[in-house]
Amino acid sequence: MIRNHEIDYRIFGEEMQYVEVELDPQETAVAEPGSFMMMDDGIQMQTIFGDGSPQQDNSLLGKLFSAGKRLLVGENLFMTAFTNAGQGKKHVSFASPYPGKIVALDLLQLGGRIICQKDAFLCAAKGVSVGIEFQRKLGTGLFGGEGFIMEKLEGDGMAFMHAGGHVFEKDLQPGEMLKIDTGCIVAFTGGVTYDIQFVGGIKNTLFGGEGLFFATLRGPGKVWIQTLPISRLASRILAYGTVQRREEGSILGGIGNLLDGDGR
Repeated sequence: MIRNHEIDYRIFGEEMQYVEVELDPQETAVAEPGSFMMMDDGIQMQTIFGDGSPQQDNSLLGKLFSAGKRLLVGENLFMTAFTNAGQGKKHVSFASPYPGKIVALDLLQLGGRIICQKDAFLCAAKGVSVGIEFQRKLGTGLFGGEGFIMEKLEGDGMAFMHAGGHVFEKDLQPGEMLKIDTGCIVAFTGGVTYDIQFVGGIKNTLFGGEGLFFATLRGPGKVWIQTLPISRLASRILAYGTVQRREEGSILGGIGNLLDGDGR
């Protein structure tokens, strides 16, 4: 039985994309606070506690437990529901928070369950459950970093996630393994197993510059990969802003400093 609202959509843009969701009368989309961009007249906004899905326990204890789990993955306690309360089709749009791509997920075609990075979820049809996924293995728990606690999207409707840089999809065959930086994982389907592996070798550990651990994903299933994790982008911007740029050369460096207002 279809529980989720059935919504149509279009994705616009290249580097800074947004998704336009089309709602029939009484259809609803839910989104994280801060992702809203614009909407037609006749759409009502309502702040809801949790994700509004049928899987959510609506008792007070259940709501508090759900809220605690969302806080654990760094998400807001509340979500916003956008309902077409008028006549005819209406549109509401949601934008990516940083340069990258929006990925549309048809959960009905993807086994009903997607595991994604905790900041990847953008919006979904009402009825899609947005929860958390604990990685159970000890190594994953101790060293997973960005991939330790992930979000879980469940249902049979449309959901949308965003990722940094270029995003591509890879199909893993049964038993096929992919080794990947934890920050480059956007999402994977429920049949993919996830673990953390130590990077062996003293030279790799001391001088490799890539960290001591990487993720291993084993099929079968689909994996979505991003080329520019937001954490990597933020660290580069921070380093650029706090370190004097001597590597540009004395003449070019001086010109560059004059152009950007740093005349020291």
